[in-house]
Amino acid sequence: MKRILLALATIFSVGAANAQMASGSLAPDFTGTDLDGNTHNLYDYLQQGYTVVVDVSATWCGPCWNYHNSGALETLWEEHGIENGGSVVVLFVEGDGTTTNADLNGTGGNTQGNWVSGTGYPIIDDASIGDLLEIAYFPTIYTICPNGIVTETGQISAAAHWTFIQNNTCQTVAADDATAINYSGDIVTCGDADLSFQLANLGTNALTAATITVTGVTPTITYNWTGNLDQFESEMVDLGTGTVTGNVVISVSATGDGVASNNALNADIALAEEATTQVVVEMTTDQYPYEITWDIKNENGTVVASGGPYGTNTTNAQAVVDVYETHFLPATGCYSMTVYDAYGDGMHGALYTGGSDGYIKAYGIDGGNYMTAFLDHDGSFEYTSIVAAASVTSTVGVEEMNATASFGVYPNPTSSMTNVNYTLASEATVTIEVVNMLGERVVSVNKGTQQAGTYNNQIDFSNLNAGIYMINFNVDGVVSTTRLTVAK
Repeated sequence: MKRILLALATIFSVGAANAQMASGSLAPDFTGTDLDGNTHNLYDYLQQGYTVVVDVSATWCGPCWNYHNSGALETLWEEHGIENGGSVVVLFVEGDGTTTNADLNGTGGNTQGNWVSGTGYPIIDDASIGDLLEIAYFPTIYTICPNGIVTETGQISAAAHWTFIQNNTCQTVAADDATAINYSGDIVTCGDADLSFQLANLGTNALTAATITVTGVTPTITYNWTGNLDQFESEMVDLGTGTVTGNVVISVSATGDGVASNNALNADIALAEEATTQVVVEMTTDQYPYEITWDIKNENGTVVASGGPYGTNTTNAQAVVDVYETHFLPATGCYSMTVYDAYGDGMHGALYTGGSDGYIKAYGIDGGNYMTAFLDHDGSFEYTSIVAAASVTSTVGVEEMNATASFGVYPNPTSSMTNVNYTLASEATVTIEVVNMLGERVVSVNKGTQQAGTYNNQIDFSNLNAGIYMINFNVDGVVSTTRLTVAK
């Protein structure tokens, strides 16, 4: 078991590259056959006015087993299920295609126990449904309201599920209900942004026309859409390009629309902060530093700087890593920086027993002064990736204009071994020197002539006194400097 959650269960990753379906999405239709041979179609249930609660689990998953045995969904089914005249459908979906019917019945070799005994609601063994619902971890519990909108309600009690179902405003189903969901355009910009979103029909009548207005851009965009969408159908709408001036909101208006609460969608576009060609990446990881990587891309999508992963142990928690890296971008322009977490929980280490949240910042250096961070994440939420933009308007020094290399130092502070990681854009002669605060050279490493590529050089500080040192990175006579702290 990789992690122990402070909450009820451990998250088990199905695929690190997968992103969990966001709450507020329109549920895709699915049909599954349960162990008794009965067929269940999602949209049939929704169109009859039922709320559908789907538990996607795996027979080997301990937290899934714990939640299953809590009886929460069994109680919800018994008290509010359709077999007892209620308005709720509960479906259990075994979402791992490698497990077997024997595993479900507790007799296989990849199971926590007998999942069938004592379960009154339907059990469907069909991993394709989990894939369709974009499951990124087990267990995932979705509540799908009659209007087709998904909410990940998670491992809550029967009473909490019923309260959600009763109070959730997505319960409203109208004859006419156009809605804006799933913004899919640019999420960072240095000015202009390409805008697109998903127009969906949640109403029982066909949607044939709508007026779409976009505010927070110059000029304000008005788009007259025509088409034919039946209930639960949707269409991606390309709204063109606008210059972002503030909070971008996409609003949908249709004749007779009976639900005004879902007509507006916040596009969540981050405006770039100004930076220079000298960029500092500062970070303290959580206890899983080997999951963290990042890159900076230019406007053509070419990676011009990158970092991580920041550890070698890939199975268990380890000590956090402090990072302070200096990188030089090749020219002015608009850059995007993306931070990735291979597990999908970001730097939210406080989720786990004994853990703490990390953070990452990236900012330009202008005349030796720190500029406003263009990326500033405090680790307090989970993510697979986060992205920000930098508008690089000026170069800093000859070395940045030449853009011969970029380098970073980690861990920083250090008590012993530190990595000097660097990338050469072309063949160059490299020297690395460490200088103390008296100006004395205490370490000198002559790497000679090296070909273009990425290199890592380890320097041992265990024999040096605690204090501040400068690491001078010399490439063909052009020197870049960063500060390192030795802590004892």
